[in-house]
Amino acid sequence: MSDFHIALAVLAIMLALFVSNRLRLDLIAVLGLLALILSGVLSVPEALAGFSDPVVLMIAGLFVVGAGLFRTGVADALGRQVERLAGDGIHRLTLAIMLVTAFLSAFLSSTGTVAVMLPVVLAIARRQRISPSRLLMPLAFAALLGGMLTLIGTPPNLIVSGQLEQAGLDPLGFFSFTLPGLVMLALGTTCMLIMAPRLVPERQGNASGDELPASAELFEQYGLKDRLASLRVPHSSELVCSNLTASELRSRHGVTVMAIISHTERGGFIHRAGPDSVIHADDELVVIGSEQGLDEASSRFGLQRLDKQTELPQSLGLVDAIVPPRSEFIGRSLRELRLRSGLGVTALAQRSAGHHGQPVDLDRPLQVGDALLLTGSSRGLQRLSSARGRLVLLGDPEREHDLDWGKAPIAVAILLAMMLTMTFGWMANVSAVLLAAALLVLTRCLNMEQAYRSINFESVILIAAILPMATALDKTGAMGMAAEGLMMLTGQAGPLLLMAALFLFTAGLSQIVSNTATTVLVAPIAIQAALSLGVNPQAVLITVAIAASSAFATPVASPVNTLVLGAGGYRFTDFARVGIPLQLVLLAATLLVVPWLFPL
Repeated sequence: MSDFHIALAVLAIMLALFVSNRLRLDLIAVLGLLALILSGVLSVPEALAGFSDPVVLMIAGLFVVGAGLFRTGVADALGRQVERLAGDGIHRLTLAIMLVTAFLSAFLSSTGTVAVMLPVVLAIARRQRISPSRLLMPLAFAALLGGMLTLIGTPPNLIVSGQLEQAGLDPLGFFSFTLPGLVMLALGTTCMLIMAPRLVPERQGNASGDELPASAELFEQYGLKDRLASLRVPHSSELVCSNLTASELRSRHGVTVMAIISHTERGGFIHRAGPDSVIHADDELVVIGSEQGLDEASSRFGLQRLDKQTELPQSLGLVDAIVPPRSEFIGRSLRELRLRSGLGVTALAQRSAGHHGQPVDLDRPLQVGDALLLTGSSRGLQRLSSARGRLVLLGDPEREHDLDWGKAPIAVAILLAMMLTMTFGWMANVSAVLLAAALLVLTRCLNMEQAYRSINFESVILIAAILPMATALDKTGAMGMAAEGLMMLTGQAGPLLLMAALFLFTAGLSQIVSNTATTVLVAPIAIQAALSLGVNPQAVLITVAIAASSAFATPVASPVNTLVLGAGGYRFTDFARVGIPLQLVLLAATLLVVPWLFPL
């Protein structure tokens, strides 16, 4: 088999694995890289060149810069100005949310931006008595649109600029994307204001007017109201003087003790149940569980089922949480995580994205977009939310305590200095980004541990490992053949058809494959086709970048879509219903605006 056929076979297998979602994206890229090395298609230096590519180092550095702005509260401060700016009314709120989110996403990770904005938007929805589904899809789409505004807004922008530089052409500047990006943002925002109220149904009931959701309401949303019960512990019970962990009520019978009411001469005292809580005679256990589990536990330990209607203790704080993309919890069960014994946090219920709530299944692996109903100490919840890559807490009242507000001016100054340096070309872009990251650490906006933890190594390894695939396709002649085929299909009809074909192909592939991987593969072909036709390569590659960021049509097209899927109660078809028309609008706008700004 020739190198040409080997390279195509490796690419086809990688794409199939990307679509199957059975393996991590970075692992697939590394396996493909190894296949190219072992087959002799690429030498070791050629295969490892991606790990020293400036784009890869810039993306790693930008994760640290973003973390510095998150840790110092800059992102939170902007997010919390939304309601103050917008006031009342669904249209004004949607507009304010989209504009603030897009501004943040122009300089920060889109996933991080949505993670910051998500609790803010949910709190607004509760106070304004608006269904979250009316606001969360505009939030996700605004993060994607905001990435189109600057060179550092999203990895596809950096990749197309790097591809131009590698081809010996002028790279794109920091604000080269801003004018076309502003047009896309304006159109996208207008479309969402018009389409969202008509096409996105209200999937969740209106919330109460409190800033945080009432515990009883959250309890009912997860379908636990009918599973709430009270059990009295008689003197003869085996549970007397044992703690909850040793009792095996949860691990064996699926009965979760939420609170313990101790009765004394001075009355009843309610204690939040923890793993080390000791059970005494005459205690009343407020529990949730199935009828079978309650019957088994009552029979085994001689517990008395109280006939009274059990009320959820008001002092029991409940918090909603979502498993974000790339969370270290993905694929692990609650039994493995041991949140209760490790952090003093108890998961009371869970629901998969798009499904109703159900009691916890301790052995079910968690998936992206799963929602959990948690209770626990403030310290435990803070530790759970402050560890990036675990869970996103919705409406965590203690969240602001983790932010170092005093360092915010320093973080903003470093960001502005980095932007100016990149705009005026005072030093190489990669040097400016790495210098900004180092300054954020030196000024203690974040420490080295937080800096390393902020880097999304899946994205970094994915890009570094898949860049050599473009080298392999070029070396074996496959890329030239693809460019020739593209020219044969579009050459006679002119450059606009070339741009349209590249937009549709890139946008379509980005709905099922990482937009980063899609851009790495499409950009070199687009350059060759543009040069062969005598078309401005910058115009063609900006088209590719915009298309790669148009990940609106499926909930798995982008991590931000997955993040709002469960919180908004969306279904798969909701994204297609809104996203496909929006993609067509952006396609038409791209064909009109990009040739005007970057003459063909």
